[in-house]
Amino acid sequence: MPEGSKYKKTYPISWEQLHRDSKALAWRLLNMDRFKGMIAITRGGMVPAAIIARELDIRLVDTICLSGYDWKDKKGEVDTLKTFEGDGEGWLLIDDLVDTGRTAKVVREMVPKAHFATVYAKPAGRPLVDTFITEVSQDTWILFPWDTESQFIIPLAGRDKT
Repeated sequence: MPEGSKYKKTYPISWEQLHRDSKALAWRLLNMDRFKGMIAITRGGMVPAAIIARELDIRLVDTICLSGYDWKDKKGEVDTLKTFEGDGEGWLLIDDLVDTGRTAKVVREMVPKAHFATVYAKPAGRPLVDTFITEVSQDTWILFPWDTESQFIIPLAGRDKT
């Protein structure tokens, strides 16, 4: 969790859970019109996009590359590193999470006709996406598996009780 942040809770996501939740998103998208292709929002949308592309048999995958976070906290603006040609009609836009909606607003302007789906959604950003699987509270920091390492943790009973 970023130091001094507004987050009060942490929600750790394992690789297995991310895979299950991404596959659940694919199930939800399955009965929609066939998509021309998929646009993954880098970097967080790349892993869910790979899983969903497999499940929906989508082989044409492009990216929109944005930078709105650094490893410590949020930046004030969203930098566009790579855009997408066209308005997104017939395309599926995938990201891991919609949080405050800053990034979502930028991609919605770029590809307003794309179907926007995220695995996780927070209340502030939820109205900007068309489909999502799991909602978490705004004050929760989602800890994705690519942000963690396996390491020994002292059992609760062995920790300082102060």
